[in-house]
Amino acid sequence: MDSLIAAAGRALAAGDPLGALKRVALRDDPPALALRSIAMAQLGDHPVARALLKRAGRGFGSHEALAQARCIVAEAEVALATRDLGGSPRPLAAAVLTLEAHADHANALHARLVAARRLLLLGRLAEAATALAPLDVRRLPPTLAAVAELSSAELALRSLRTGVAREALVRAHEAAQRAQVPALLAEVAEARAALDRPAARRLSAGAEQVLRLDEVEALLNSDVLVVDACRRGLGVGAEWRPLARRPVLFALARALAEAWPGDVDREALIADAFRTRHPDETHRARLRVEIGRLRKLVAPLAGIAATARGYALKPGEGREVTLLVPPIAGEQASLLALLSDGAAWSTSALALALGASQRTVQRALVELEASSQVRSLGRARAQRWLAHPLTGFTTILLLPAALPIE
Repeated sequence: MDSLIAAAGRALAAGDPLGALKRVALRDDPPALALRSIAMAQLGDHPVARALLKRAGRGFGSHEALAQARCIVAEAEVALATRDLGGSPRPLAAAVLTLEAHADHANALHARLVAARRLLLLGRLAEAATALAPLDVRRLPPTLAAVAELSSAELALRSLRTGVAREALVRAHEAAQRAQVPALLAEVAEARAALDRPAARRLSAGAEQVLRLDEVEALLNSDVLVVDACRRGLGVGAEWRPLARRPVLFALARALAEAWPGDVDREALIADAFRTRHPDETHRARLRVEIGRLRKLVAPLAGIAATARGYALKPGEGREVTLLVPPIAGEQASLLALLSDGAAWSTSALALALGASQRTVQRALVELEASSQVRSLGRARAQRWLAHPLTGFTTILLLPAALPIE
């Protein structure tokens, strides 16, 4: 490795892409192309970064497996930054094995971090936890250690373990200070600030209270019957009933929780659950069927009593009922939460993260664009979607798998 390549590598590790480009911008040999691509990625020019990486990968011969593996890791990181999440994880997994076989432990750990961060974006929290568990942060340089702790903190936040998240963020801050990379310090500061921002609103017996993440965690671990409109389900403590895939039952549960300790008129329930303003006998018959299904589902936690004008939720053992609602209204709150991270998402990546069909996501994006809540860049396969940052509160509870849903 020549001195310019080594100096450019040190500049990139310190978060100085312009310093790296000063040393290798005019060179076209494969190592210089790879470093130029990383510098361009750090500057946000991801299409150029990807093109340079492909040139570098072709430039390295088949006998240079280690260099090719490093290029695969860099391509995976660019794909992560551009929210290109649809590719196969197999090339990255093979690159990890190659890096470990050549004793390049730092890049192997970096590759594992990239894989774990991709899983976090997709809401696959159990798989992300498995990927992060074997990482030895003590063996990582400060920059990677900070990223690893940030990933652990995000996993803890989206699993609603705020105490674990705070500890990971303290370690991330210490590592970022050692690394002296401004972007990392800013990311850690933003993650720490999210802990103190409003995360949801609690509605109970006509009163409203704004909750932070730690307060939501305490509420969900209490003996209160919580109907959760953030992740669409209900439960008491460890008992959880997911309703994300049963929208009619969730609409009924939400209406009953919002009216507790009172009852809800049958006509109002029909309007909420079936989206009609002109109910007839078929709707009333269907309401009885759906109430029966909901009654059976929540039987261990609460009862549903028929009243003269409708139905009322009757929690057992003197239990309270609380409705937890997200900080932003609307059916597309989770979609907006994903788009507000500042990255440009493709519809395919959004569909993967939300567990929805691409066509469903496209229809939702068209509606949000009509109301100026999102905007698009590019066309056809290159089209990407953005939203303005959502300030003043945290969207953790709206991200995929933020709470148990199965």
